[in-house]
Amino acid sequence: MPDKKMILGMALTSGYGALAEAWRAPHVDPGNYANVEANIRYAQAAERGRFAFLFTPDFPAVRRDVEVSGIQNILDPMMQLAAISQATSRIGFVATGSTSFQEPFNTARQYKALDVMSHGRAGWNAVTTSDPAVAANYGKPVADRAERYQRAHESIQIVQALWGSWEAGAWLKDQAAGRFVDASKLRPINLQGEHVASRGPLPIPPSEQGQPVIFVSGGPSPHMLDLAGRYASGFIGEVWTIEEARTQREMVRKAAERAGRDPDDIKYFAGLMTTVAGTVREGLDRRISLSANAIEARLPMLGALLGIDIDPDRYGEPLTPGQLAAAHASPMDPRSGIVLDVARQGWSPRDILAHGVIDYHPTTVGPGEVHADHLQKWFEAGAADGFWLSPDVYEDGVDAFVDEVVPLLQERGIYPTEYPGTTLRENLGVRHQYGPDPRIA
Repeated sequence: MPDKKMILGMALTSGYGALAEAWRAPHVDPGNYANVEANIRYAQAAERGRFAFLFTPDFPAVRRDVEVSGIQNILDPMMQLAAISQATSRIGFVATGSTSFQEPFNTARQYKALDVMSHGRAGWNAVTTSDPAVAANYGKPVADRAERYQRAHESIQIVQALWGSWEAGAWLKDQAAGRFVDASKLRPINLQGEHVASRGPLPIPPSEQGQPVIFVSGGPSPHMLDLAGRYASGFIGEVWTIEEARTQREMVRKAAERAGRDPDDIKYFAGLMTTVAGTVREGLDRRISLSANAIEARLPMLGALLGIDIDPDRYGEPLTPGQLAAAHASPMDPRSGIVLDVARQGWSPRDILAHGVIDYHPTTVGPGEVHADHLQKWFEAGAADGFWLSPDVYEDGVDAFVDEVVPLLQERGIYPTEYPGTTLRENLGVRHQYGPDPRIA
């Protein structure tokens, strides 16, 4: 549709940014991990750029590289987002919560409370957890895949039933008649699954959007697609190329159709890591200064991705004509083609890696046009309904994107100049829902 607009979200993974050692940037307070005011600033900057949501991954355990890289999590997603919700008015909050280790009643209560207190801006990224370090923190073993996804289906169904158990119109607030609630509209759900159960009802009224929006994230496995097709209104993808993204988006849309839903009910988001700078060279230098350890560790991998030998003494020099002639992209790794394209531009191995060619998502480095061009190309190719961005350093990277990239997208007519509405559902362009979707058996 010619009037379709791109949707943007922003990952909020720590108090620092997407680069492993962003906490060491000279202009960053290293104590921001415990400083909610910092995350409030970043959220307000994203809201100024009309971002639809913040996306908070969650890994409730300590990683091995914590000494150098810090903790790649915000302090506590639900508590921090609750605080941020009171300092913002339009941006939404998609918080990750595990169906493997959290009870549905607690999940339903926490997320609906956030939805009500933010006036309809909450979302739940429902994930199945398989990491042994996380499982150990909950004192449970890692279940097999089939059990994890069965529990996920049961948990989401119970959560949605609980969200709808305080019926619309139940809250009377009639002081004269002395009736606070119509008790006939607060009913138990009495759901018992193989793994989880809840009686209900949930003592929280509907929000302005009814109930939180459900997201799922990850790769398109059959289990994941079934989960997304039945329940999700947003899918957070992990893709490297337009072709890969188009294929994955179509798989997600078809999964929704198979479940009896409209494929437009689910929005597909591709990831992008950003470094906004005056020139590409300035951006690469910024990334090298904050990712030197990670880049050095990955340099030996570069030759394998290109199918050539690279002399460690030449990591700072461009590849030779002979190396470029022999280099080829591996069909087994979609990143190889990106590596080869950057190598052919004449960059050294160290600079190639500084382009983020083997980071977690595609990376754009340089002036605003570089980022806007990437987003427009993918969007107009039908590779995504929107994007979730990971700025390199939050302290100045969010403002730089909002000031230098967002206006270009708006001038090109592909990004909104105002929020479509006041709720997350409105700003995503997804249907109203309260309780379970009646179309899903």
